[in-house]
Amino acid sequence: MAMAVVLGALLAVPALAGWGDFLKDLKLPAAGSGSSLSDGDIASGLKEALSVGADRAVTTVSKSGGYLDNPEIRIPLPGAVEKAEGILRAVGYGPEIDAFESSMNRAAEKAAPEAKPLFMDAVKEMTFADARQILNGGDNAATLYFKEKTSGRLTEIFKPLVHDSMTQVGATRQYQAIEAKASTLPFAGSLNMDLDQYVTEKALDGLFVMLGKEEALIRQNPVARTTDLLKKVFGP
Repeated sequence: MAMAVVLGALLAVPALAGWGDFLKDLKLPAAGSGSSLSDGDIASGLKEALSVGADRAVTTVSKSGGYLDNPEIRIPLPGAVEKAEGILRAVGYGPEIDAFESSMNRAAEKAAPEAKPLFMDAVKEMTFADARQILNGGDNAATLYFKEKTSGRLTEIFKPLVHDSMTQVGATRQYQAIEAKASTLPFAGSLNMDLDQYVTEKALDGLFVMLGKEEALIRQNPVARTTDLLKKVFGP
């Protein structure tokens, strides 16, 4: 019965609430409090809340412009290209540089949905000890949990996806053209780099930034509880 109450409350929360209300307001039942919510119920409620938040973060970065139009996570030109940018623009390669930067971000947006299953797996594997640590931890405890559980596998999965995405949107071709042009210019320097690795790392950095923003909003500016049921289940 308690589980039904928790899930019913979760389903009653508007999507904009994200996981915010839960991390901020969910209270572990005190000993002797007579609460009908068990440790398992609390952990299950938190898992559901984290699933909602992770889903929202992935959806945000996956949409068109999710990286490109967000200054906080937009993937910038690689350092070697950035150093040569002035020279390349001076010889008329400005449009190619702009197209290259745009296509890197579009590639990240195309790859991002693949993060969702891994986040969901991390939530399913969460123990009650993990739930306690997240609830009682620092402002980024949930983000750190996801990072620890998914970073390695995400990198393995993302890199070939990013490679394919960059081929599809033209980033690799544009980079090769810029690299070839730079090699003919004095003082442009070498642009030789692992472009797939660079975009993969920046794409994942941006994804975790968005998870962190969700969590910060949750802990610092919780959306008001919207129903009496939520007030009953998630604290006084």
